[in-house]
Amino acid sequence: MALLSPSHFLALPRPGVIAEMPVGVVDTTTLAAHDFDVDTRTGFMPPDPPLVRLPMRWEPWEQLLEDAQVHRLQLGSKHNISEEEMDQSESWRAQVRQSPTLPTVELRQSELLLRRAHHVLAWNMHFYIHSLPPDAEIRVPASITVPLLEVCAQLQLPPVITYSDDVLYNWALKDPSAKPKLALDNLRSLTLFTGTHDEEEFYLTSARIELCGVDALEIMRVTMDELFVGDALAARRITRYLHSLARVLDDLARLLLAIRDGCDPDTFYHSIRPWFNGADSGTRKWFFDGLDAHPELVLPTELSGPSAAQSPLIHALDVFLGVDHTPSPSSSPTFEPAHAHVPPKVPFLVRMRAYMPRHHRNFLQHLAAAPRPLRVAVERTGSAALTDAYNAALAGLRRLRDAHLRIVALYIVGPSHRAPPASHTPALKGTPGAVKAGVFVNGTCSGSGPTLLRGTGGTDLIRFLKGVRDRTSEAALELDGST
Repeated sequence: MALLSPSHFLALPRPGVIAEMPVGVVDTTTLAAHDFDVDTRTGFMPPDPPLVRLPMRWEPWEQLLEDAQVHRLQLGSKHNISEEEMDQSESWRAQVRQSPTLPTVELRQSELLLRRAHHVLAWNMHFYIHSLPPDAEIRVPASITVPLLEVCAQLQLPPVITYSDDVLYNWALKDPSAKPKLALDNLRSLTLFTGTHDEEEFYLTSARIELCGVDALEIMRVTMDELFVGDALAARRITRYLHSLARVLDDLARLLLAIRDGCDPDTFYHSIRPWFNGADSGTRKWFFDGLDAHPELVLPTELSGPSAAQSPLIHALDVFLGVDHTPSPSSSPTFEPAHAHVPPKVPFLVRMRAYMPRHHRNFLQHLAAAPRPLRVAVERTGSAALTDAYNAALAGLRRLRDAHLRIVALYIVGPSHRAPPASHTPALKGTPGAVKAGVFVNGTCSGSGPTLLRGTGGTDLIRFLKGVRDRTSEAALELDGST
């Protein structure tokens, strides 16, 4: 296994375990894009396939994850779960409880090792929690709690599955010899809860969007270069770039909608989506064993499941175009606690940055700190052509969000009003279950029927997404510079 050189930025020291605020964070105003773990060929996706297995020292974690997938553990809430399936799940959970608490100090030598450790431990935790009977107390064993929280302290990530765990760092190449290697049809997923083609397509749709989003990142880069120049020629070039960005956003919307060719909405809603649930979207509190013996570890408070709102690409588009998602005092809240045990939160989109890899968070901070913001520059020029181009890019982002809402209606709203078929058996990988819809919203809503549909972290799902879409439209500029 090739590890990073000591001089590589991913090998730099991480903040201490006990520190509440990140320390030693680099001044991002002077760094190039590669210092943010952003690649010119793959964007926020790593240019090389992620690690597929930890060294033998941590093989017990890997073996538990492998066993959970091989034995196809079932959701504890499955409506027709058999005694045999319940026994299989309990046997696996007993192995987790009996496992030793492995040290993590040696993992700190490599960011890549830490990423894989977070992936494996978080997936094992979700397998453990969601295979429990619906009325069982949720108590995470120390064999998961302690190493996971230690790894999270190093990565500055919450102890749950995140978008980076199921998309950015959850892929391998079908054919390593193919050219180009990272072709959109040359990817496969590493880890799956259900082993189904539907679930794999769900993750890979987002991976393809991330890869195609490289074009958007390049447009941002050349536009910011021209903003620095700031003359009439630069304005004409920026006008062309923004029209190109609108076309790229339409390509992303097409990729999003194409998931309906490979993922069945009922399979997604009833068999896949519940595995993503964090504590914020359930009715039961999560307890973490092992903390008494480790006072240096902090009880986690951020426990939302994975979400498309954790994609740094989507945040980068908003920051670059100057879309402000801060809710006004008169607007509906972007967060409504789903249950009494969930503490009050900051606005949802702000919270979701805490679930991103820290280098990507730094990239967004760097982008937001640009001395010549695009929207301000467009307003100052008063150019009709430039204003039209800027509004065209915003319209493209709105169309992407319209597509997202269509997908949510097909994949979440519709199935929420339908009971799972008694004989419903998801197709395993290699047997596509395509019908009429698809999405990337790693939603973590719970409940079905006429109850309010909630998204990751307890948001009123449809109301929230419409608000995000509408604020995108509201960012459009009039020719005179008023909004």
